[in-house]
Amino acid sequence: MRARDLMSSPVVTVFPWTSVKEAAEVLSGRGFTALPVVDEDDRLVGIVTEADLIRRGVPADARSEYRHPVHPGVVDTLVGAVMTTPATGMSSGTDVADLCQALVDGGIRAMPIVDGARVVGIVTRGDVVRVLARADEAIAADVRHRLEIYGGHGRWRVEVRDGIVRIVDCYGDESDRHVATLLALAVPGVVGADVVSAEGEVGR
Repeated sequence: MRARDLMSSPVVTVFPWTSVKEAAEVLSGRGFTALPVVDEDDRLVGIVTEADLIRRGVPADARSEYRHPVHPGVVDTLVGAVMTTPATGMSSGTDVADLCQALVDGGIRAMPIVDGARVVGIVTRGDVVRVLARADEAIAADVRHRLEIYGGHGRWRVEVRDGIVRIVDCYGDESDRHVATLLALAVPGVVGADVVSAEGEVGR
């Protein structure tokens, strides 16, 4: 799978001059954990997360001032002051396995997807988990559809169990089996694929 296969697009973004309150309303109202921050040309300049807002957008209580060096009532009010910058972005052609590794290694919950520097989508940890949770029946239907476009109706028998696809090809063309494997692995939710010829199946 590539990032384009599971990214959300168009993506909701904010500007550095967006108010922290407005960003918080978007995060809360949409159930997001992060928002890409862009300039007037939609180029990625940062990312603002729930953690950013919590860390720098809440004033200290005057009654506990002796425990807080921050002067109560003085907080950052614009996204540009609280966002994380520079922000990492990945292309829509990025292998999802590499994207997942970046999410884990960076301790981040969302990855902006860019075309050059322009934001075109976003992938979150939740997006990846939803793909892993796809029903085997839905995965099988997608695999069959792609195989039928490539090799015609009725040629392939597809079975899926726990995200692992098994394909039986009525013919014995090795190059077609290779293509069928690649097509299956590109389907969201597939974690492995095995393609055999019908002749090989009979011999088992």
